Amino acid sequence: MANDKPSFLSRNQFLFYRLFSLFGLIPVGAYLCVHLLTNATVVEGPAVFQGKVDTIHSLGSALPVIEWVFIFIPLIFHATMGMIIVSSGSFNTAAYPYVRNFRYTLQRATGMIAFVFILFHVLQLHHMGRVFGGGLFDAEHATSSAAAALAPMIVRVAYLIGVLSCVYHLANGIWTFGITWGIWTSKAAQARASWACLAFGLALGLVSLTALGGFGNVDQAQAKVVEDRLIKVKEITAGQEPIDGQLSAENKSAEKQPAPSAAPNKK
Repeated sequence: MANDKPSFLSRNQFLFYRLFSLFGLIPVGAYLCVHLLTNATVVEGPAVFQGKVDTIHSLGSALPVIEWVFIFIPLIFHATMGMIIVSSGSFNTAAYPYVRNFRYTLQRATGMIAFVFILFHVLQLHHMGRVFGGGLFDAEHATSSAAAALAPMIVRVAYLIGVLSCVYHLANGIWTFGITWGIWTSKAAQARASWACLAFGLALGLVSLTALGGFGNVDQAQAKVVEDRLIKVKEITAGQEPIDGQLSAENKSAEKQPAPSAAPNKK
């Protein structure tokens, strides 16, 4: 009909597609890299991983703002646009023969898997998931709580599939980002970019497997002992009384006792 007008999305398709591509790489993709690299430090021991988590949570009240502005909102936008693209049926597989056709289809499939996995991951570990019985991650007991949450075999399998889907989606997304933004336009440049993205994906996949394997090998009881000691150290450093008050009580008792008098000299 003559009165039909294109939708808001259709009128601004160029802008939305550019933002969709950009947000998938920065900041969501960058955060994924940092997140996986941080998790992989668990292989260095509970104290090292706890130190990384403490650094993040030292942001205090600014942390939720940073999470929403730089992670959740861009992620929601990217996921929403992705679902719109997939639901529109615009796979355009005929335009991508052989390998590119497979990569294009796999990019959409891993995107949907990643969306479901990230939702599960947030509900399971993030404090927002406590309303739904999740929120299992304890920032003060980072290693032991994460290892306990990942202990069931079905959860490990879900994380293996979900994390590797996220890694592929990012690695191949970098390649499509370069095409969308006109960074590599020639066939030679696209071929070089393909190899670079493949190397990046394999490296990040190895990091993710290292993290998952590290949490699977954690001695939860020993990790909790280390974490409790670190809590006491932090409380003492902050001038607070330790949890059980034992150390402070011993110090106070020692202060009240008179100093032993010198023994008399015997001649």
